[in-house]
Amino acid sequence: MNRREARKMALQALFQMTLSGTERATALNAVNESGQPIDPFVNQLLDNTLTHENEIDHLISKHLKNWSLERVGNIDKTILRLAVSEILYFDDIPTTVTVNEAVELCKIYSDAQTRKFVNGVLAGISKEIATESHE
Repeated sequence: MNRREARKMALQALFQMTLSGTERATALNAVNESGQPIDPFVNQLLDNTLTHENEIDHLISKHLKNWSLERVGNIDKTILRLAVSEILYFDDIPTTVTVNEAVELCKIYSDAQTRKFVNGVLAGISKEIATESHE
């Protein structure tokens, strides 16, 4: 399983868990179409996103212009959460790759307007983090 497929699996599982309160194992089993062992990257993404959800949501909220996090669509919010988790906690993945992958997920699960929205929010977060790391 490549990382793009792993991100899709993590997105689908987190979406189920968040929206319907599905248990993690149940959600992962439901989205694991191949029946192969779950890629460790999926679990790392879920672990970091769930563990740091409040911090991630706060950071996303800071970069929403004239929006509240509650107004953001559920799939878009889930894509943002996973991407911010990746930006914050996966030093081995370049931020540009993470942003591009989030936009690719939007192409599959959302629309063109959302792609621009997600890209803009993640660009703002990336700049903030880059600025903080250089201080």
